[in-house]
Formats: sequence, C-alpha cells, structure tokens
Amino acid sequence: MSKKFEHDIVPAYTPWQDTTPGGIVTESGNANYFKTGDWRAMRPIWNADKCKQCLLCYPVCPDASIIIKDKKMTGIDYDHCKGCGVCVKTCPFGAFDFVPECE
Repeated sequence: MSKKFEHDIVPAYTPWQDTTPGGIVTESGNANYFKTGDWRAMRPIWNADKCKQCLLCYPVCPDASIIIKDKKMTGIDYDHCKGCGVCVKTCPFGAFDFVPECE
C-alpha cells in the first residue's frame, strides 16, 4: 500500500520502505513542488531590450521555466530552470546571455 504524504511528495531522507512502490508518481503536476534551480551551473539571463517576443524559447524549455504573461515573456523561473541553455541557443535575437551561476 502506498502511503499518502502531503502533496504526495516523499520528504527527504524517507526510508525506502515508506516510499511508493517502484517510485510510482501518485499525482500529476507534482514537479512544480520540487525546486530544481539549484542544480544549475550556468544561468540564462534574459535581456528584455533585445527580446522580440517571438516566444521560440517557450516550447523548447524542458522545465517550463519561461514565464509568459498576457502572451509576452516576462522572465525566467529560476526556481525550476536547470540551466540547460536551450533557450539561449534557440533565440534568434540574442536576447539571452548565458553566464556561470556564480556570477
């Protein structure tokens, strides 16, 4: 039997016996609860002045970290961006800089 946790997230350092069998995901959309931005070694920096709002970065972001409001990009969700750089490579207008996380 799977154990029911708050938001169906298994807390850190939970004994393996208390996790879901086979690591079953018990709730859709729960990736939003995990802040994975601290995995990042490189950080995309969005330059609003260079952005033409083509939104090509949005569909290629594997972490849905491009923030869109009223059909316009407004920023990057650094809590979930893992710094893969796909948005940087995709932008035809050079609206992103890609810098080491420590800067």
